Amino acid sequence: MASSSSTTVEVNKHEVFLSFCGDDTRHTFANTLHEILQSTGIDVFIDYSFQRGEHISSYLMKKISHSMISVVIFSKGYASSRWCLEELVKILECRNTEKQVVIPVFYRVNPSDVRHQTGYFGDGFANLLVSMDEGKLERVQRTEEQCEEKVLQWKNALREAANISGRSTEEDP
Repeated sequence: MASSSSTTVEVNKHEVFLSFCGDDTRHTFANTLHEILQSTGIDVFIDYSFQRGEHISSYLMKKISHSMISVVIFSKGYASSRWCLEELVKILECRNTEKQVVIPVFYRVNPSDVRHQTGYFGDGFANLLVSMDEGKLERVQRTEEQCEEKVLQWKNALREAANISGRSTEEDP
């Protein structure tokens, strides 16, 4: 008697992925939002690791793509983080290819400042660009052309995300 077996691979799908700048919102808004969502039974992925690196981990990329909804919390320091910007690019890729729902939250920043990289938000982005000097490019093994391409990718992602209907906090920057 022949027997057949089938293996089912289960994908760990979170309902919500939270993307945020740890320095700005980890212990305030992001943590509170995480607790509220969890208390209502919503499965939320939040990255509590404090590791910093030049490239976003493949583990985190999988967590983004395996989520149904991404909540992007734009704050003053969001655009000063390569890590956040790489997450945003992946989130928007998932929105466009996998129909993931993306909800932007503008925490003490104006959506227009995110869209055009101006104001406090733009200051953080400008500081990131200044920090990308020739020595750092060599360490991450990128040419100046690759760096310019990456910056254009980030700007396009910020513009696209800021054009998605989202929520804004009541407090001024």
